[in-house]
Amino acid sequence: QVQLVESGGGLVQAGGSLRLSCAASGSTFSINAMGWYRQAPGKQRELVASISSGGSTIYADAVRGRFTVSRDNAKNTVYLQMNSLKPEDTAVYYCKASLPTGSYVRPRYDYWGQGTQVTVSS
Repeated sequence: QVQLVESGGGLVQAGGSLRLSCAASGSTFSINAMGWYRQAPGKQRELVASISSGGSTIYADAVRGRFTVSRDNAKNTVYLQMNSLKPEDTAVYYCKASLPTGSYVRPRYDYWGQGTQVTVSS
């Protein structure tokens, strides 16, 4: 069981920066990958960035070079530093943690945060 609490969303002007935080609690020792997704109105939820337990990262093309995902295992927290924000970055941002289940049928289970609103004004 993992609980994810997100913070750091808000309203920012284009070109500004925000840092999102996601603090995990519960069975955090079982977490392997953590990531950030976002969903804009009328659009599907999409991957923004992910980071493995070993620190390997993946970024969506739309944010590569502007966003940085990092992880503090001691604090059980993942961060998303968002720079050079654009209006098209406006979305609800969700934190996700993936845990192994021990089953080869469904090898992972995903936990999701409640989402935090990021609004970028022009």
